[in-house]
Amino acid sequence: MAVNYDIVVIGGGSGGLVLASAAAQLKAKVALVEKDRLGGDCLWFGCVPSKSFLHTAKVAHQVQQGSRVGVYTEPPKINFAEAMGHVKRAIATIEPHDSPERFEKLGVEVIFGDGHFLDEKRFLVNGRQLTARAFVIATGSRPKIPLVVGLQEAGFMTNEQVFSLTEQPKSLAVIGSGPIGCELGQAFHRLGTAVTLFTSSDRLLPKEDPDAAAILEQQFSQEGIKLLKNARLKRIEIVQGKKYLYTENNSQVVAIADEILLATGRRPNVESLNLEMAGVEYNKQGIIVNEKLQTTNSRIYACGDVIGGYQFTHVAGYEAITVLKNALNPLPIFLKSIDYRIIPWATFTDPEVARVGMTETQARKRYKDVMVLKLPFTAVDRAQAEDATVGFNKIIVRKNGEILGAHLVGIMAGELIQEIVLAMTHRLPISALTGIHIYPTLGEINSKTALLLSKQNYAENQKLQCFLSRFFKFWRSLA
Repeated sequence: MAVNYDIVVIGGGSGGLVLASAAAQLKAKVALVEKDRLGGDCLWFGCVPSKSFLHTAKVAHQVQQGSRVGVYTEPPKINFAEAMGHVKRAIATIEPHDSPERFEKLGVEVIFGDGHFLDEKRFLVNGRQLTARAFVIATGSRPKIPLVVGLQEAGFMTNEQVFSLTEQPKSLAVIGSGPIGCELGQAFHRLGTAVTLFTSSDRLLPKEDPDAAAILEQQFSQEGIKLLKNARLKRIEIVQGKKYLYTENNSQVVAIADEILLATGRRPNVESLNLEMAGVEYNKQGIIVNEKLQTTNSRIYACGDVIGGYQFTHVAGYEAITVLKNALNPLPIFLKSIDYRIIPWATFTDPEVARVGMTETQARKRYKDVMVLKLPFTAVDRAQAEDATVGFNKIIVRKNGEILGAHLVGIMAGELIQEIVLAMTHRLPISALTGIHIYPTLGEINSKTALLLSKQNYAENQKLQCFLSRFFKFWRSLA
């Protein structure tokens, strides 16, 4: 069968846009199908609006904390509508980069419509049958809505509605303690909303290093955020316009809120694609792919949130490049495998929490010679100068200096971890981090932490210490 395109990309979010742009610039014939707007969750409901909102909240908090460094002001007046205006301006400024016009100039045919597969080789949209040498599914994910009695009647928000608010809620119940729940919960609280954060776990950020999560929990407590641990929301009642929240096996009200924000995970967008007819298998986590990111139909690939796994914008882009190399490769023997060995991420709370590689527990299960190098931000002069000493750097290594993972919690953790990511990517030993760093900068935390390995090895080497003591004593005798 003759094909219309080299690649048909289904979904105009982060992964789909990277793939369509790169393929078109390589002069492949590309169709990009999107049922709503280009930009995906990241532009409209995720990274861009959330980080803009967090910035507003951080400014408010810095004003409130000015007295710590001798700057006294009146309590800040929060104009919530104007704060949301900053969010909208950020989206509007970035949106042209994801606009249909830009992609059309690159040579991509942009098709807006809700399509589905007719069979293993044809995709139908707007009455048109599209055929291609390769299809790529990059339809992303959407918020997962838990089954809670009275939830629909009470009403709720997810990240898809929260940035459309024009009036600030006086009180907010945040359900979920992952990155979205923690980031937005802290931001709303700093702007003056009374926040209660529900977590079904015994701590915040269950996927992060426990020590790092404990630092963030301490910060939340100091700021006055109410945290309910091991709390699964089971029932909601409306009483005089207020939302009364109940947890499992609890007949007592645990929280009363004006609004509810759900941050309880994501689910893949697969229902309308008719994947069964295309021979593509999927489950609750998402579309099933192999290490080449091929689905169970070898001419159909998938990337981004729709395959589950690491649900981050930068990972979707990384997966898209792997798909590009494979989908445009005429020789199947040279298909590339995705490498998830080094995937960094950050939660942009204050303090930030960043991670790459293994946790301490994971490392000890795999290796016997694990060493943990940990340095607090109090040991960094720039952190002292900026009154930002909360947190630490923890790097997990083997005795030979191989870096297995890193966990930072503190100021600019998401930026500082990049140096460690680079070292791990190129399989450099931790000694590579001990090179000269500008003084005084926060980046010194990496070099100072890396030096701990040499210090610990030296402290444990009694023979070397004895030899050096005798050597210098002998040398002095010759002077």
